[in-house]
Amino acid sequence: MDIVQKAEDFVFQLFKDRLSSSYIYHNFNHTLRVVNSSKVLIEGEKIGPEDAEILLLCAWLHDTGYIDGYEKHEANSIAIATDFLQQNNYPQERIDKVAALIRVTELCVQPETLLEKIIRDADCSHFADKNYLEISELLREEWKLTQDKEYSNSEWNLGNRDMLTQKHRFYTDFAKKNWQPGKDKNTALLQEKISKPKKGKNKKMKTILNQKKLEKFDAPERGIDTMFRVTLSNHTRLSDIADSKANILLSVNAIIISIALSTLIPKLDSPTNAHLVYPTFIMLIFSVISIIFAILSTRPKVTSGTFTRKDIEDQKVNLLFFGNFYKMPLEEYLWAVNVMMKDKEYLYNSMIKDLYFLGLVLNRKYKLLRITYMVFMVGIIASVVAFVMAFRSL
Repeated sequence: MDIVQKAEDFVFQLFKDRLSSSYIYHNFNHTLRVVNSSKVLIEGEKIGPEDAEILLLCAWLHDTGYIDGYEKHEANSIAIATDFLQQNNYPQERIDKVAALIRVTELCVQPETLLEKIIRDADCSHFADKNYLEISELLREEWKLTQDKEYSNSEWNLGNRDMLTQKHRFYTDFAKKNWQPGKDKNTALLQEKISKPKKGKNKKMKTILNQKKLEKFDAPERGIDTMFRVTLSNHTRLSDIADSKANILLSVNAIIISIALSTLIPKLDSPTNAHLVYPTFIMLIFSVISIIFAILSTRPKVTSGTFTRKDIEDQKVNLLFFGNFYKMPLEEYLWAVNVMMKDKEYLYNSMIKDLYFLGLVLNRKYKLLRITYMVFMVGIIASVVAFVMAFRSL
């Protein structure tokens, strides 16, 4: 496993075990966004493999310090990154470069080198994201939870506009060309929100009427709604990553078995190739086991698909999961969903259960994937050793 993959696994486990749930912005989802943006900039700026590795390590590790709180999180991230890389015998010269890049993610530090400019632009890539306003709300809620900072809508919009127009700029040529238009669009949206209260009494009256309609519906706060949506998106993305990894292993092992069946096994009938029987058998056995575990990690599990009206009245059914209703008539499902929507507690509990059981599925997937990778790694090593010993015995 290469060092970047190890860093990804390390950060995922670290955030899962030690990051406070109050950090609804600076979490694995944000880190993954910075990593993906770094990959785009690496390709756009034509960065070499060695520098690309350093950038990706910085992207994965740059916010690990949040496990110890907001204060001095950059310095804490550097300490965690250094310790992790040293434990994995990473060269000290490259560790120093990773640490220097993490230091540049602090907004008051001016980036100078191309790598520093890339990591700064990647960390701020959400300024150009089409969902910037929603992402910004996550940061607002996080500051409220972790630092007791509360802002009115007007204060928050003005602060964000000033950030985009006065305190931030993109540094790399790729970001200036491809991301600046998105940032300008988000700046215009913020300006529009700031200007809305000045458009007259009619606009104000419409806003009041809309607020009253929303109050009748008794909808959840936007921060909670955003939290559920982003967390579900994060779960789905992690599930896609797991399935992708399983598919890679399935393909690789299928190729190994195909090559063995077409080239090695037909030659085993010859007495001169008898020494290859055991190494080939070992290789095939481990490939088959890897395929089995990879299939298990992607195999879906569907429940009965039915429920009763008593189950709905007792709030025992999660109607947000298709496996609980796919065999039910449409009329029954419509009735059940309407009952759920009228009960705020039932609705919230269903959403929470949906996230919880998705988490259990993810846990199962990644456990089986870990076993699959371990079997594959051991199998490759054992096969190579067996072939070497077979040829030396001649």
